Amino acid sequence: MLGAIIGDVVIGDDCSIWYGAVLRGDVNPIRIGERVNIQDGAVLHTLHRKSVVEIGNDVSVGHNAIVHGATVGNNVLVGMGSILMDNATIADNSIIAAGAVVLTGAQLDSGVYAGIPAKKVKEGTAETGAAAKKNAEGYMKYKEWFLNNYEDASPAVYNNNNQFDNQ
Repeated sequence: MLGAIIGDVVIGDDCSIWYGAVLRGDVNPIRIGERVNIQDGAVLHTLHRKSVVEIGNDVSVGHNAIVHGATVGNNVLVGMGSILMDNATIADNSIIAAGAVVLTGAQLDSGVYAGIPAKKVKEGTAETGAAAKKNAEGYMKYKEWFLNNYEDASPAVYNNNNQFDNQ
């Protein structure tokens, strides 16, 4: 399943939206910076007239993460399966651990956050931002590999004999 991009969504340069990701700008806007990757199964959505999604530059939104009406700064890694709720703000140079839940209206300064609800487990540093940016740069390479090696971008299909069929 390819990603779905619906409604008022603006995506910057050098971004990648992976399989099964859903960006629903149907009730309010979604704005995505440059060099951002939205990984498989992630969902970005908003509340009607109450929240928007804004994502900075050099950001990775991990597999199955949910960004619901939150603002994400630059050089941020949003971990797999994490949830960012409405009107939460994530500062530049931050990491949200896999499975963390950032509550509605939370204003997080630079750092590493984990848990339910998300709590700071480490102060943010230049190294934190560099690690998040490195992750985003890695996905830029994945995007290029994909574009250069998979001319037919259709998903894999198995035939009735449970054998791979490249259609």
